Amino acid sequence: MRQKKQKYYVVWQGHHPGIYSSWEACKAQVDNFPDARYKSYESKAEADAAYSSGPERKRTAYTPKTTRPAARSGGIIRESISVDAACSGNPGLMEYRGVWTADKSEIFHYGPAKDGTNNIGEFLALVHALALLQKKNDPATPIYSDSRTAIAWVKKKKANTQLKLTKHNAELFDMIRRAEKWLKENTWKNPIHKWETEHWGEIPADFGRK
Repeated sequence: MRQKKQKYYVVWQGHHPGIYSSWEACKAQVDNFPDARYKSYESKAEADAAYSSGPERKRTAYTPKTTRPAARSGGIIRESISVDAACSGNPGLMEYRGVWTADKSEIFHYGPAKDGTNNIGEFLALVHALALLQKKNDPATPIYSDSRTAIAWVKKKKANTQLKLTKHNAELFDMIRRAEKWLKENTWKNPIHKWETEHWGEIPADFGRK
């Protein structure tokens, strides 16, 4: 009998996001989880890379738009990434994501994570976008955020949060440390713009839960 080939399952959105070596283990994480995001891969290396990069966009794969001037619509640079976070409580369940501004197609998503804050989510989303653009060798694509606090934290390369460490948010604190380390060890040219909600409406990455 032909031996069944080993597969690895990446769970980006589930009860416990991670990489699993069996369908049964993966299924337990995504069953009864709203909008679960997961995919199987042929090798552990592929799974590791996919988990780090975040879920694939639902439409066309992201490619840098550096060959022509950025298109503007009412002052908005449409060929850009917009980031946002949502948090139910302070602290509470936090998640963040980045979308392509022009069509709102999702590029990356993290969470929900327990005992987080909106500012932390906004900060991590900005760093996630910067790191992704650097990985794509794209120094030109702008990033929008509606959080002045997160933009200031990125400029200072430090998340000035008052959040307390709990047994539920240790991973979140590790992500903050890694984000601050990345900011201190890397340079970038991508412009970070404040999204003007008063004039433009909600940022395209908004979770729509207000």
